[in-house]
Amino acid sequence: MKFLPTLVSILFITTATLFATDGKHLFILSGQSNMVGLKPEVTFTPALEEAFGKERIIVVKDAQSGCPIRGWVKDWKPAPGITAPRDKPPLGKLYDRLMDKVRPAIEGEQIATVTFLWMQGERDAKEGHGKVYEQSFRSLLGQLKKDLGRDDVAFVIGRISDHSLKTEGKHPHWPLVRDAQVKLGESDPLGAWVDTDDLNGGGDSLHYGAAGYRKLGERFAEAAIRLVNKRGQATP
Repeated sequence: MKFLPTLVSILFITTATLFATDGKHLFILSGQSNMVGLKPEVTFTPALEEAFGKERIIVVKDAQSGCPIRGWVKDWKPAPGITAPRDKPPLGKLYDRLMDKVRPAIEGEQIATVTFLWMQGERDAKEGHGKVYEQSFRSLLGQLKKDLGRDDVAFVIGRISDHSLKTEGKHPHWPLVRDAQVKLGESDPLGAWVDTDDLNGGGDSLHYGAAGYRKLGERFAEAAIRLVNKRGQATP
């Protein structure tokens, strides 16, 4: 009676292993200043190489400090009654710049999975666009799915830190963006979010510092590996 479950387990693990080695795993990193500060080669990429093999991962990063999400979203719209400069940056310009790096990186490659790592939101919180942040990110994810020709793009969001929570009234949309990011990560089976509240030092700085960015890379990698393996285990 014990033999059958053991055989099933072996077949299950073998299927997941085949999935993990069928093509390459693409990891796309983007966002604003706290993504700029993240150096993938320090902790993020080494963890992926250990999990999947150096020859089976592709890591692409492009980030821009101080930019709201509309720099990546081509059809971005503010909440009713709210105005925002639509040319700073031009809608979707940073997305086009990102894809200009992604396309040559994957040309001629068989891609098994795509995982999008996103660390952004501080600018939207400061400008008062928290109410449309969830939809804005969904639009960005939709662009990726369309341009990559697949509907199984996983994502990991770095929730913006508690930097502005302790200054009451200064940025009232800060908690709105944080809540939207958690909702996005928890409501999608291919989504996840990571905490950054302990990464910005005792002074609750906007940015994280070298140690904080190392930990951020570790957390992004852990969540991304979990999502890739989850898809492998779901393979019939």
